Amino acid sequence: MRVRDLSTPRQRRRVGIHYDQDQFGQFSEAIARWLGTARFLVLQSVIVCVWILLNVFVDSWRFDKYPFILLTLALSLQAAYAAPLILLAQNRQADRDREQLEVDRAVAARTQAETEYLARELAGVRLALNDVVTTEDLKNHLEELTDAITRLSEQLDNGSQQRQRPSA
Repeated sequence: MRVRDLSTPRQRRRVGIHYDQDQFGQFSEAIARWLGTARFLVLQSVIVCVWILLNVFVDSWRFDKYPFILLTLALSLQAAYAAPLILLAQNRQADRDREQLEVDRAVAARTQAETEYLARELAGVRLALNDVVTTEDLKNHLEELTDAITRLSEQLDNGSQQRQRPSA
């Protein structure tokens, strides 16, 4: 009798085909990129034209007569595989876009918070600067003091001149 280690969970048996979803997704994106190129469209058009020309004009190469059922089947098969691969590639791109959008939202929120913080700091600095004496304030006060000293000195000069004059 086999003793099982109870510290590890029992694994379920997986039935069916096993594949790496990320690798398959990368494969589908590569196919979707190839199917979306002008090179693919030109190549497919050339193959279809050669197929039709061979089956219409060359008697020894006729393997698919006029209604071109084999060609129709081949193109249908190609479309049947291309559509899901393209959808898978689009889904993966949508997932990447969603993740990028979340990152962008986080960056925008952080930027907004930092901007609001800086606005508050700037408002605080402006309030603090209202109480700070500027050179213009000092200049105005210095001019007022100079005017006051000039008036006082004139008054003193006038008062000393009146004392020096004899009264008649």
